[in-house]
Amino acid sequence: MFSLSLIEHDLPMPPHLLSRPLLDAIKAELERLFLDKVIANLGLCVSVYDIRSVEGGSIHAGEGCSIYRVSFRLLMFKPFNGEVLVGRISGYDDKGLQVSLDFFNDICIPGHLMQFGTVRGPDGRWMLKTEDEDELYLDLDDEIRFLVSSTKYLPIPIKQKEDDPPFSPMQIVGSIKGDGLGLLAWWSADEEEAAAEQ
Repeated sequence: MFSLSLIEHDLPMPPHLLSRPLLDAIKAELERLFLDKVIANLGLCVSVYDIRSVEGGSIHAGEGCSIYRVSFRLLMFKPFNGEVLVGRISGYDDKGLQVSLDFFNDICIPGHLMQFGTVRGPDGRWMLKTEDEDELYLDLDDEIRFLVSSTKYLPIPIKQKEDDPPFSPMQIVGSIKGDGLGLLAWWSADEEEAAAEQ
């Protein structure tokens, strides 16, 4: 789910930060630039892990800041395909469910990647109809275990209409097709029975 990415970057340092110790100032500027941002094919930056090297400090003509070549590692959130995660249902529509991990919200589980027998109820909520004719609803804030099916990095739109949802540069598509996937409440009774048998 998390990985380290080594990056080299030419970092302009504003003069007002140069009164601080150099590594502290560089880390603060790197956090300002990268923290909570998505880098295509690397994922969502969670933190600056460490600074490996700092070179330079030259001032270019016509600029008031010194430029350092910095090599550093970022802690990135990028789940791999097939990884199992647990989140909370944050919304639903006719396409499927929206899931949140608290720090990342752009996760969708489309209807065709849900358990066999999952349909929309009369009130618009998704529900699983079991063989026993039980109706198990997937409600808001329910904890859900899902499999990462794919991660998409979308290009920045040139124009966006006012009624469009906010742009999300990274989207995770999940699946709850399979044993052990779906609402945690569905499987907790089975897990308790298995633990009691042991």
